[in-house]
Amino acid sequence: MTANLTTQPTYAEQEETASLNFSARFQSSKALQQKSHTIIPGGAHTYAKGDDQYPENAPGFITKGKGCRVWDVDGNEFIEYGMGLRAVTLGHAYEPVIEAVSQQILLGSNFTRPARIELDCAEELLELIDGAEMVKFAKDGSTVTGAAIKLSRAYTGRDKVAICADHPFFSSEDWFIGSTPISSGIPQVTRDLTVKFRYNDLDSVKTLFEQYPDQIACVILEPVKVDDPVDNFLHEVQRLCRDNGAIFILDEMITGFRLHNGGGQKYYNIVPDLSAFGKGLGNGFAVSALVGKREIMDLGGINHERERVFLLSTTHGAETHALAAAIATMQVYKTEGVIEFLHRQGEKLTEGIDQAIAHYQLQDYFEVIGKPCNLVYATRDEQKQPSQAYRTLFLQETIARGFIMPSLVVSYSHTDEVIEQTVNAIAGALSVYKQALENGIEGYLIGRPVKPVFRPFC
Repeated sequence: MTANLTTQPTYAEQEETASLNFSARFQSSKALQQKSHTIIPGGAHTYAKGDDQYPENAPGFITKGKGCRVWDVDGNEFIEYGMGLRAVTLGHAYEPVIEAVSQQILLGSNFTRPARIELDCAEELLELIDGAEMVKFAKDGSTVTGAAIKLSRAYTGRDKVAICADHPFFSSEDWFIGSTPISSGIPQVTRDLTVKFRYNDLDSVKTLFEQYPDQIACVILEPVKVDDPVDNFLHEVQRLCRDNGAIFILDEMITGFRLHNGGGQKYYNIVPDLSAFGKGLGNGFAVSALVGKREIMDLGGINHERERVFLLSTTHGAETHALAAAIATMQVYKTEGVIEFLHRQGEKLTEGIDQAIAHYQLQDYFEVIGKPCNLVYATRDEQKQPSQAYRTLFLQETIARGFIMPSLVVSYSHTDEVIEQTVNAIAGALSVYKQALENGIEGYLIGRPVKPVFRPFC
């Protein structure tokens, strides 16, 4: 159902179709949604993919994807942004990756002893990441960030963890979820072990070390979320960690394989003690990695005299086909200009959307933010306050025009033509957004608003 936008329509033409009816039909999706909630808590296995994150008139289930396009169970075609929660950086069913996986899986996926490909993949990754001397693979980000916390506690003999309050997600494990509004089921004693600081606020980090002297095992944050570090923030946090005997950890789930081949740490010229990678590492296949300095990582090994750490020991952590996907993905990054392409397409997308925002005089109401390779958008209401209702309206109108757009995160498959189509569709959606601001959103929004994931009650 992707709109036919092979020619560039004027904004006036977009306004004529601003009340575009939903041509997609979601009968099969609606039926499956009812069934899914009876057998799957939340109806999905990832909260960010849940029904409460999308308008009521939205595709419920995807059947296949190719490049940046996906098809739902009703046969509707969409251009996708976000790409598997930022995990699919090259594109769905990207042929070099699929070919490597196909060849490897014919040889078996899991054995009683390590497979040679585990060493091959480890060497491939460590070659990319400056200062990383050892690596352990797992299947998801939560597992490896949790392992980083455990290592830090073992290495320092301390319990408290300092996390960046401006970065929305680090792990599904108790050490992080206990710090969120959805902390039910997590003991208070565990919640009390996690403390928070603010990004680009060095004083907030200093305050934690002063408030909890010799108690903080580690500091964990993403290299960047929206705004670049100012006043050498990352390096100054690292210095505070060294001065206070804490481990400095970078969560590279999102920045890895987007900002630079060597991650956000290479982009900002900093070498952390530990860092965690995933998502783009395997172009959507389940593989993640904890990398870091040997003196810390080796606590999880068997050739030292210190007390051992049960670091990572997952049955499926080194499935051979997932590691084949990772190797193939990294090789594409090494031989093609993936990073440069992501930045370039993000810049084009931002420029086009900003022109539409200016045309409709929505500068205070809709905003594109973030690095070009990792764009998101902000939606605001009549009072210029963050609004879930207007986010829902924007999602609703972009879905109507053939786009699934929880973010504006591009992939290697978002061509110039796709970017042009995207800008046209967003211009049409923003024309409706403008009318809703002027006339009241009630006449434009279909169904209930979306909700934040981190909320204490349904």
